[in-house]
Amino acid sequence: MVEHGGRARGVTPLAAEAVPLRFQIGARTLGSIARRLVRLPLSLDTVLDGPLPILPPLARGADGYAVTSLPEHGLASLRRAAGGMIGYVRQRYPRHYADLTVGFAAYQAALSGNTRSGLKRKTKRVIALSGGALDVRRFRTADELGAFHAVARGISQRTYQERLLGGGLPDDPAFVRTMIALAAAGQVRAWLLYVAGEPAAYLYCPIEGGTVRYDHVGHDPAFNDLSPGGVLMLEAMRDLYAEPGLTRFDFTEGDGQHKRSFATAGVACVDVLLLRPTLANRATIAALEAFDRGALWAKHAVARLGLERVARRVRR
Repeated sequence: MVEHGGRARGVTPLAAEAVPLRFQIGARTLGSIARRLVRLPLSLDTVLDGPLPILPPLARGADGYAVTSLPEHGLASLRRAAGGMIGYVRQRYPRHYADLTVGFAAYQAALSGNTRSGLKRKTKRVIALSGGALDVRRFRTADELGAFHAVARGISQRTYQERLLGGGLPDDPAFVRTMIALAAAGQVRAWLLYVAGEPAAYLYCPIEGGTVRYDHVGHDPAFNDLSPGGVLMLEAMRDLYAEPGLTRFDFTEGDGQHKRSFATAGVACVDVLLLRPTLANRATIAALEAFDRGALWAKHAVARLGLERVARRVRR
């Protein structure tokens, strides 16, 4: 028997995995503590429409749960369901998304004036460098995705997301098999932007139930001044709005300027840790809380001193 948003009873425990809880500033990880956690990532449909997640029983040796993209209004209920476990909110952010049913003209109108003018200017520069035409290449079949992956991996290897965060486009056989299977089922879209004949940016988006998911994105840092990721993003959105049957574009977990620029709505969410009340887990939470407080203080200090540009270079 289970209760809405509560603890599951009579259910086989989900497997816990070693999750590094990072002490991180920007893209740089200064250290981490590994805990064995059951991951509970919430989909956009769950974030928007519920119900709240039900916590599965923990196996022996598991430290707790990592729940991501939990709507803030559900936090108190989840903590009650967790009983005597230690709860700690690691991150707060809007779960950004865009409504794909309103039409591209309405979508563009919903973007900020600064975003629209900036993209128009950057797109003109890319067109001028590319001989008078925007070179965006689109991929959706299994054969096409194989070609996409080879080029996108070359870009990904040069990104700070891969070098510092391990968050580039995966190259492992399991990911490639999944990608090809999704393409065969018509459930993935991908794009490449070329500038002056050189691959500059990629975007990879699986589709599930009409929701397009922002899974993997990157651009060659040699083209930073052109904002190739933004130029490509707008063209991808243009394509998606022209395709029937799609309902939402999900920018997934976390915040960021790129997501804020291209999303048209969001839901206040948290990433929360729920740990067994052991001495080691209490020490882990205390260390994370102290580090996060210090990082927040440093961020405010950098803003007061006007050193944001220098800080960005240090973080990357």
